[in-house]
Parts: sequence; structure tokens; C-alpha cells
Amino acid sequence: MKNISILGSTGSIGMNALDVIKDNPTRFKVVALSAHRKVSMLKKQIDQFRPKIVSVVDQESARELEKIVDPAFGTEILFGADGYRQVASIKEADMVISSMVGSAGLLPTIEAIEAGKDIALANKEVMVMAGEIVVNKARMKGVNILPVDSEHSAVFQCLSGHRHTDIKRIILTASGGPFLNLSREELENVKPEQALKHPNWKMGPKVTIDSASMMNKGLEIIEAKWFFLVDIDHIEVQIHPQSIIHSMVEYVDGSVIAQLGVPDMRIPIAYALSYPERISRTEPYLDLPKVGHLEFFSPDLEKFPNLGLACEAGRVGGTHPAVLNAANEVAVESFLKGSIRFTEMPKMIKEVLSSHQTRQNPTIEDILSADRWARKKASEIAEMVGIR
Repeated sequence: MKNISILGSTGSIGMNALDVIKDNPTRFKVVALSAHRKVSMLKKQIDQFRPKIVSVVDQESARELEKIVDPAFGTEILFGADGYRQVASIKEADMVISSMVGSAGLLPTIEAIEAGKDIALANKEVMVMAGEIVVNKARMKGVNILPVDSEHSAVFQCLSGHRHTDIKRIILTASGGPFLNLSREELENVKPEQALKHPNWKMGPKVTIDSASMMNKGLEIIEAKWFFLVDIDHIEVQIHPQSIIHSMVEYVDGSVIAQLGVPDMRIPIAYALSYPERISRTEPYLDLPKVGHLEFFSPDLEKFPNLGLACEAGRVGGTHPAVLNAANEVAVESFLKGSIRFTEMPKMIKEVLSSHQTRQNPTIEDILSADRWARKKASEIAEMVGIR
């Protein structure tokens, strides 16, 4: 029996993880959960899984939850940064699923590593902001960090049994999102509701917008750099609209190894939870004759400049990726609120990056300071831009 703590249990990854745990009650037990403000959903999860502790973002949400949770369950209700830290480091947990959205997941994930917990990492911003620090801490603590993103899980599987020195390149696949076939001119007037209609995956709003803008893939390149210790220039993206091949690794002898599967996040989640074993699946398996054909294209960097911005931030390193991430979070929020256009997001991010004085070999404090600075700068730009 493996005891699991989940940071971000009411998000897309958290709910899929709970589905996997529910279907395998003799293998996994939930000991702690955290959420933001989805109190009613968290209450249902408490009813079903009876965790020892849960945490929400603030005291108001905690009080609301206390009113509706049966005290007989004995679940302790916490809130705020300290509550998230306790969920991340609870003694009983063997593994922590890090699936909080955005930069908020950084400190709790580091807390989990410091506590010696294995990490199933779905929060790519953790590696983007502080990849070197996270990797070094995990090595010092003897902690395993297992990828949950379908692309990085695929690479992890494709690397199994092969020498790191034989890698020629890592190929991350991208669906292309809902705007793959739109022109640059058509992108000017797309609305948030259009961007939220991903053709293949069911994800949270922030990740879905990142997918539409290709920033998601840029962040994944930086994440792959630290997960697999491969230089940015040996990682590339190919558009694959069917989302069947989740990523590939090319070796120096010309062999290309790919991982295939239906687009269902429960597959990489189950692999991370059960590694090195695999869990039998009851859902439909991949039917390649039914799929019919698999397509691949090079990404259009002029139409989707976020991909290039992310690659450059990954090359510069230091605090630059943290600034990229923070500026993007503000840009996505501004777009979702309807205050800026879709095509203005990369312009905002580029302007913030060009104003930043990068600090190399940063501490966590340096990274968090850069994050705060970038958010303030991006917010100021968003106010000036607005919808004209």
C-alpha cells in the first residue's frame, strides 16, 4: 500500500489521480489533499477518501469547509501556505502528487522533497522556475521525481534501458491546440471561449490557454532540460494533431523510440504512481487501424512566438525562466478576463523579459523575487495595453 498526498486535488490532474486511486484501493491510500477554493468539490473528496488532513487557500474557505465536513471523519482542516506545507510533508505520505497550478506549487514541492517524499510532478512551473535547485535537492535527499505530463512520461519511458550518452535529441509532440489551422490575422480576434476548446485533452483553463498559445510546449522544453539533463538545443517540438505519439527519443544510431497511447492523463498518472510496475487498464486500448494515420508538422514560430521566447529563456537560464513563467501567468489571466487580445500575450511576455536583469545561479529567494517583479511589470503592461 502506497500512501499518497495530492497538492491540487480539485484540478484536472488531481481528479484524474483520484480516479486512478479509486480504481486501485488495495494499492493506494489518500492521506492528504489540498485545493484552492473549490470547497464543495473538496468536501466530496473528503467524503470518499477520508484523508488525515486537507488544506485550502485561506481561512474563509477553511471555515466554509468545516461547516460541511462530517467531524466524525477526523479530517484536520488547514489553510494558507503553512497548510500546503503540511500536506506536502505529512509523515504518512510515501509520494506527493504535485499538481497545483502555476508558481504556487514551487514551495510546497520543495517542502515535500525536503521531507524525503517521492514526487509525481505534474506542475511544470516547478522545473521551469527552479529546475536546477529542485534536481539537486532531490539528489541530495534520495528522492525520485517522476513525470506526470504525458510528454515527459513518454520520454522517461523511451529512455528506459538506454545510455544517456547515446541520446541525439528529444522530440516533444504537440497537438497544435484549437488554433493550429488559423492564420496570424485570424488569431487577432479569437476569444477565450474558443481557446478553451482543446481538440484532444480535458485540462484546466490555464494549461488549455498555454496549449493554444504553444507556451505549454515551451515550458515543457525547459522542464525536459532539467528532467533529463539534456541541452535545450537537443530538444525540439513537432506538431502531431492526433495526440497518439506522446513524445520520442532519437538515438545516435538513427533509432527513434516513441511512446504511444490514447490521449488520457490517467495513463501517465498511473505509471508515475505505480513505477516501476504498471497497472492493468480497463478503459479502451489504442486501436491504430481506427486512428488511421499519424501526421507531423514543424511549429510555426511566427504564428506562435511563445515557443521561441521559452527556448531563449531556457538558454539564458538563471532567473529568466521564472520571469517568463510569471509574465505568462499574468498574460493568460488578462486574456481570460478579456482585457488583452490573444496575440498580445507574447508581446507582453517579450517586453517583460527584455526589461529583466537576469541573475545566474539564483537562490529560491532570488527566484521568488524575480517572480514578484515580473508579475508587477506584466500587470502594468496589461493595464496599458487593454482592449482597444
